[in-house]
Amino acid sequence: MADPTRRALLDALFVEDGQSLSALEARFDMTRVAVAKHLRVLEGAGLVVSKRRGREKLHYLNPVPIRLVHDRWVSKYTEEWAAGLVGLKNEMEHTMEKVFEIYIRTTPERLWEAITDPDIRAKYHFGSRVESEWTDGSPFRMMHAGADGPLVEGENLEVDPPRKLVQSMRALWGPEVIAEGTSRVTWEIEQVEDSCRLTVTHDQLHDGANDQLYGGWPMILSGLKTWLETGQLLTTPGSLIYGGNQ
Repeated sequence: MADPTRRALLDALFVEDGQSLSALEARFDMTRVAVAKHLRVLEGAGLVVSKRRGREKLHYLNPVPIRLVHDRWVSKYTEEWAAGLVGLKNEMEHTMEKVFEIYIRTTPERLWEAITDPDIRAKYHFGSRVESEWTDGSPFRMMHAGADGPLVEGENLEVDPPRKLVQSMRALWGPEVIAEGTSRVTWEIEQVEDSCRLTVTHDQLHDGANDQLYGGWPMILSGLKTWLETGQLLTTPGSLIYGGNQ
């Protein structure tokens, strides 16, 4: 990370997420091979995630490791601040897509259970419980004891335990997010030796979507990792505000 080119690549993805190698290469006075090498280093560090879209490979900033560093080392020196990836909102020509990746020392079956079990989900999702039959086409909703109605509702578009879960999502916790309409969340689980790579893709967000929709993912996934690996609850600004004594 001491390399200025790698910092510049992270800055470029911070400003505009989901860029191709060609787009990133155009920003630097170096060869395509050299830029690709720097991207591989950032991917190896978990700071950048790549996903193929047709014939193109797009690169995304992965804020989850940064969130983990903040929660473990930085937050004790700062005042509580509102959750959300400040400044990550960007303007693109098409719908926005946010990708989050994290490695968790667990099994696919246990990870799937943590995503779909209402009691476990409440431990890391700001105290909210998820309710569903978990079949293709079935509805789901996120409930919280302190809310008058569901905070989130949607449909399970694809249910493939313990590998993949695709859901439509409509946020209901406030008028500003209700106005955003429906987006899509894809959970993908891949076993890697004694751990699992969990990739969460939040897409079909319209240009300039309200960052309340996706800003909480780093805290949610950090809390999921902490609970599965240690059995402890992760104290985050979001959990302090919404979690209560869950």
